[in-house]
Order: sequence, then structure tokens, then C-alpha cells
Amino acid sequence: MTDLCFPSFHASSTLEAAEQGGIVAAIMADAPLTCPGQDPSVSDLLAVRPALSMHAVDGLVLEDVPLNAIADALGTPTWVMSAGTLRARYRRLATAFEGTDTPVSIHFAVKANDHLAVLRVLAAEGAGADVVSGGELRRAMAAGIPACRIVFSGVGKTADEMRLALRAGIAQINVESAEELDLLSAVAVDEGLDAPVALRINPDVDAGTHAKITTGLATNKFGIPYNRAADLYAHAAALPGIRAVGLAMHIGSQITRMQPYRTAYAKLAELVRTIRARGLAVDVLDCGGGLGISYRDESEGAPEALASAIHTELGDLGTRLAIEPGRWLAGPAGVLLSTVILRKSGYDGMPPFLVLDAAMNDLMRPSLYDAWHGILPLSPTEAFAPVEQVHVVGPVCESGDTFGHDRSLPHMKAGSRLALLDCGAYGMVMSSTYNARPLAAQVMVDGNRWSVIRDRQQTEALWAADRIPEWVDTALLPAGGGL
Repeated sequence: MTDLCFPSFHASSTLEAAEQGGIVAAIMADAPLTCPGQDPSVSDLLAVRPALSMHAVDGLVLEDVPLNAIADALGTPTWVMSAGTLRARYRRLATAFEGTDTPVSIHFAVKANDHLAVLRVLAAEGAGADVVSGGELRRAMAAGIPACRIVFSGVGKTADEMRLALRAGIAQINVESAEELDLLSAVAVDEGLDAPVALRINPDVDAGTHAKITTGLATNKFGIPYNRAADLYAHAAALPGIRAVGLAMHIGSQITRMQPYRTAYAKLAELVRTIRARGLAVDVLDCGGGLGISYRDESEGAPEALASAIHTELGDLGTRLAIEPGRWLAGPAGVLLSTVILRKSGYDGMPPFLVLDAAMNDLMRPSLYDAWHGILPLSPTEAFAPVEQVHVVGPVCESGDTFGHDRSLPHMKAGSRLALLDCGAYGMVMSSTYNARPLAAQVMVDGNRWSVIRDRQQTEALWAADRIPEWVDTALLPAGGGL
């Protein structure tokens, strides 16, 4: 395959080398590739995504697999995950902490992407799991992650989920309220087991992210108020069935600046010293996740900077440390392939609509968070086409089914294929079958090979579990005919 020559794109010899080569850029990238408010170009998007390249014949390629080959075989919309990207990013993250001599256990946030293949790839690298439901716990174990490497977070665990976790031998349960602590104590006593507990603290620190993904403010539902934490920890240490092991903190998602982390971790360290002054042991600190990625032209959160912040604020406490990355590991590893159904003209002087076969039921983030995702044509010819302003929308009967207004994109027409970028986290896992749209197929690539990891859902499967009550009078159904 022959690479097209983009001025700002340099193809690395290997994916992992390219990821490692991005360390300095990630730390220093305060200046965007393009002017503020201007969409990145095709070359801009490729320059910071080492797994993607554009080839003169095969078009857009993920690792060594032409994405058109997948679309030809399976149609669209189709999700594609890069195993090589998952490995490269995990290794960079692990290396960042090794460099500070502050050992940290890494627990992948399963809510970001719960596919068994994704979990298995990360588990093989040494990752544990962070789960927020009994279903995620079962998924993680089904993928081969033992319960002793799983942390159970979440604000609303049921008694049945607690029993499941305790019987499985869970590594840690992050308790988020006094009420949950009392319920867990009762469940643990009833099971005749000790529950290893870390209290999740709400430090009331603004992570500076979208309101719907911040979790560390006083107004958020998550965690225990900071000023009540020391007393509740003492209460936990005295409760039957509870083994208080430490503290946890998670202040939000898509964090690209280190100051919120440093502020939160400083408060966490102060709390550890306060609790220890009462003669109580604090052996574990779960530092949460939330490290952000570059969707548009923002600076990506650097693992090296996070490792430094944790080492500086918490490294002298002598505790075991853990983190819960999700988006940073999985987000850049995934794309969503789609096809333009048609170009729809609007009012005179207004940009046309590109109507895709992918929709908000597939990728919810733009509708839910006003999220921006890069878009690349699969065709090498269209990649060089003149840029135009378009609205990119889906076919679902909702105004919110929009991937972007006034986007600057190469000219594409009906039948053109494209890839929505950075969909590996909070993409397929948030999909629905709204408008009776079957779930899309899923694929994983690894080098020059690819495999279907979930078949496209059959339309009949949408109502396979439906039941019509016997008392519904089918005799009253209307006969066939017109309106």
C-alpha cells in the first residue's frame, strides 16, 4: 500500500512506536493544530492518530486493515476497534507510573467499553477492572479478569449485587454513602464474609468538564461529603462485616488539565493524615480515572503528568495506589463506519445536510453531550476533495440526531463512506435500538487481520422477547388495505 503524502502526517514504523513518540507532543500540546474554532483538516486528524493512515489505493486504513474492506464485507454502520491501540496506550500508561517509582494498579473502567474482546486484550496486558453493576462484574469475570483484580464502584449497588461481589471475592467495594455502608455491613454479616471497603470521597473540586460528566462537585450524586468522611471511616472500621481498607476519589471524565487532580489529591492526602491521627489504618488509595483525550484540537491528558501529580501529592503516604482509566485507553481505539444515504438541500444559502446511515441510537455522545467527533472519508480521492460546510445528521426521527452542525469536511455525496473517530469509549456500549434500528456489527483489527466480534443484530431479534397478552383480542385487528 502507498501512503498519501500529508504535510503534517508522518507514518511511524509501528503503532506502539508512534504512540510512544507522541509523549512529548501530548505534554507540550497547548497550541491547537488549527486556529481556534476551525475544524481540523484531514491531515491534522491523521497526524495525532498513529493507528490511522490514508493510502492512495486502499483509502483509510486502521493499523494495516483497509476500512473499506470491512465495509464491503459487513456494510455500515459498523464499529471497529484497534487491539494494537489498546495495547500501546495501556503500555504507555503503565510506563508512566513505572517512571515515578510509584506502583499503581490499573483497573479499566468497564463502563467505557464492555466488549469481552476489549476486556480480554487489556487483561492480557495486566489490567484489572472497575465495574459499576453486577452485570459488569459478571462481564469482567467472563472476559478472564478474576474478582481479586476488580473494584466495584457505583452510587446505587443493590443487596444482590453486593452478595455477588462478596461471594466472588471482590478486591474492593467503593462505598459512596453512609446508607450504603450500613446495607453492605448487613449483607456481609448475613453472608459470613468481610467486605473490603474504600470510602469514595466527594472533594467538591471542579474538574472543568461538561456538567454531565463531572462527578466531584458537592451538587453531584457521587461520593461522601469531604467534611463527613473521617467520622464515617471510623464508623466503618467499627462495623461488623466491614474491613475498611482505604479511600477512593473520582472527580469527572475528559479531564485534560492536571490542576483539578492536584487539588483533589492534596485534599485526599490531608484526609489520610486526619484518619491516621485517629489511630486508623489507610492502606489503599483509589485515585479514580477521567484522563481526557483529544477529540478536536484540545490537548490530550498526558499519563506522565497524571503519574507526576499522583506521585507528588500521594507518593509519600505509603499506601497502595490504583487508577480507573476508561476513555483514555479505549476512546482512540475505535471508529464508527457509516455511509452517506443522501445529501439533503435546505433553505437557500444554508449548508446541505449529509444524512448518514449511522444515528444517535448508535453513537449517543453528540446528542447527549454536544460532543465533537472527527470525521474522515474512507476514499483517498474524497480525502483531497474541496472542503465545504455541511450539517452531518442521522436518519432517526429526532432533531437531536445530529453529529455536527456547520462542519468543514471534504465534499462527500450519496454512497460515500466515512469514519467517525475516537468512538472506542462510550460508543457501542451506549447504543440502543430506538426507532427499531438493530445494533450495528462490531469488528476488531490487530495488525493486518480483522474479525467480527459481534454480528449485526437481526431485525427480528428486536421483538423476539416481546409477549402479547392472551386477553388482547386479535379478532379486532383491522383488515389489510389502504389508509
